Amino acid sequence: MSVAAPLPASSHRGDRDDEPFLDSRIGAEKGDLLTTNMEQETNTSSYRRKIRYIGSGLKIFGVELSPDNVAVAMVYFVQGVLGLSRLAVSFYLKDDLHLDPAETAVISGFSALPWLIKPVYGFISDSIPLFGYRRRSYLVLSGLLGALSWSLMATVVDSKYSTAFCILLGSLSVAFSDVVVDSMVVERARGESQSMSGSLQSLCWGSSAFGGIVSSYFSGSLVDAYGVRFVFGLTALLPLITSAVAVLVKEQRVLGPARVQNIPFASPSFLESSREHVIELCKAVRQPKVFLPTFFIFLWQATPQSDSAMFFFTTNRLGFTPEFLGRVKLVTSFASLLGVGLYNGFLKNVPLRKIFLVTTVIGTALGMTQVFLVTGLNREFGISDEWFAIGDSLILTVLSQVSFMPVLVLAAKLCPEGMEATLFATLMSVSNGGSVVGGLIGAGLTQLFGVTKDSFDNLAFLIILCNLSSLLPLPLLGLLPQDNSDSVSNGNEDIEMKIN
Repeated sequence: MSVAAPLPASSHRGDRDDEPFLDSRIGAEKGDLLTTNMEQETNTSSYRRKIRYIGSGLKIFGVELSPDNVAVAMVYFVQGVLGLSRLAVSFYLKDDLHLDPAETAVISGFSALPWLIKPVYGFISDSIPLFGYRRRSYLVLSGLLGALSWSLMATVVDSKYSTAFCILLGSLSVAFSDVVVDSMVVERARGESQSMSGSLQSLCWGSSAFGGIVSSYFSGSLVDAYGVRFVFGLTALLPLITSAVAVLVKEQRVLGPARVQNIPFASPSFLESSREHVIELCKAVRQPKVFLPTFFIFLWQATPQSDSAMFFFTTNRLGFTPEFLGRVKLVTSFASLLGVGLYNGFLKNVPLRKIFLVTTVIGTALGMTQVFLVTGLNREFGISDEWFAIGDSLILTVLSQVSFMPVLVLAAKLCPEGMEATLFATLMSVSNGGSVVGGLIGAGLTQLFGVTKDSFDNLAFLIILCNLSSLLPLPLLGLLPQDNSDSVSNGNEDIEMKIN
């Protein structure tokens, strides 16, 4: 994407009422019977029934808007709308803290660390009901943590170290809520057809793209008009939406005679179940159908990136303003939504290998057009820098989203039952680790080529090298399943991966 700013971190079962979500292994002594305190949930159930009535019959991407699905979509929406702060963070690092492109890339990589330990969040969510809930309570806490991190950014942060720490907290908030909502998606997708799984993933990522559209226009204009601190303060309100929609999650409260599930660490049953959980996870990851595709996804993500260098070039050399970059983000958000629509409408049944091959080759070729922008060749063809940047970003974003969707569908279909959040998070962390490695390699190459906030002489060579490296994983496409057809639905034999 030509003007990409560094990101400091990002099938449905018909009726879930018939399948109450209950974990009887954690938080109760062996032989204890767990009960449900229905009286304490009367108001919540009444509210959910009203939502169910309002949403009855309504469908988006072929998915009925039940309260659970509304909650999932809203959490993804928040992930997208949090893009409101991305440009503000980028300009804050560049203009207020006066960092170089390589330093900015390192901070971006540091902020992604919470995404590398997502199995921990998955294990906590699967194994430790907090106040009786395995999903709702963690969504509430994630939203509150995100609000705290951005409130600090808006008030007391004034150095690169404190900035990195607050960005890290915000990233942790999103990562934890992402694990929780992903486990909900996996539960609904297991055993469903590829088409229905694709529809559910389209709802999720369509919601995220819509959130990006909502925030994109204002992300630049608000920075221009009110400054980065104001944007940080406004962003602090958004994670509270995640806390609010937790009430819509269909989940029965887990209670034991002594309520030991709320503080379970001293319980022998907790330690035993934890050990079993780890053993199950290791067995699942060691399976060839799990390990080999994961290894490919890691390599696919670990190719170097030049986004930070391009952001400094477009702002310092070409003079792109925050308002214009907000317009570009608006275009790319629509492009992301278009990519979701294209996949949902035409590509849900195309083999995964073919989608990876075609989108990677085309994306590499089109990525080279960034050299035109750096060298000014686009102006010789009568295309302004602004229009060239918009068109380039639009096309590359559509391709990226199209190649991204089938991985999510494959992930949701192949997750074994009983450890949805943990295994999902494990494989996604490996993928995110590849992205962090790619960002750090890109930062090293940026430094090696001598690209700084004032010097861009070798930026074209950096772009060419980064784009060509995207082709390196293609000879290993054979590590992916032959296809991701509807017949591939054996949960205990396969894996699930997600790219963030």
